[in-house]
Amino acid sequence: MKTVRIVSILAFGFSLTQGWCLGKQAVILYPVSMEGRKGFMNRDGTVIINPQFLEATPFSEGLAAVKTGDFWGFIDRLGRIVIPARYNAAYSFSEGLAAVKDGNKWGYIDKRGKTVIAAQYEDAGSFSSGLAAVQMNAKWGYISKSGKLVIAPSFDSAAPFAERLAAVKTGGLWGYINKTGELLIEPQFTDARIFSHGLAPVKIGAV
Repeated sequence: MKTVRIVSILAFGFSLTQGWCLGKQAVILYPVSMEGRKGFMNRDGTVIINPQFLEATPFSEGLAAVKTGDFWGFIDRLGRIVIPARYNAAYSFSEGLAAVKDGNKWGYIDKRGKTVIAAQYEDAGSFSSGLAAVQMNAKWGYISKSGKLVIAPSFDSAAPFAERLAAVKTGGLWGYINKTGELLIEPQFTDARIFSHGLAPVKIGAV
């Protein structure tokens, strides 16, 4: 059986969305770990935010999720706590909202820390193309930024939308749906990734 191998390269922390401007000069901050603590440095290796957090995500939309003690909050690029650490888990901001775990349920907050979508999901992903994958009753579907259920939970797993398509897993195989939930590419792959420039890596058969 033919197999398509997937090779992925992840440059942790490297994203233009992490940059901020000082005049016309773009400054990108990268996560750095020292003695078990996380902080941020610039590309010259100069520490900008002292390592003081147990965990930290890369900056996205001007904020980074950080863990202090048992809880997660968000800092700005000056290292100031702008959303207090009170969440059990947190993802990076995307399209103005961040998925956060409050107790054992996931919901969404805005950059002021205001709850926009109440914590009610078993798991949740980041918003992309106006939709986010959420898990309810062990199945995945998609909601809008208002919290409206747009695609009913019926999938075993679900990826973010990209180029109007999202990879979903059902019956042990991956296929692709559009933003109305219609299957445009039938489940037939053992693994599938998001589309970029009209193409998506997929895997057929075992490794």
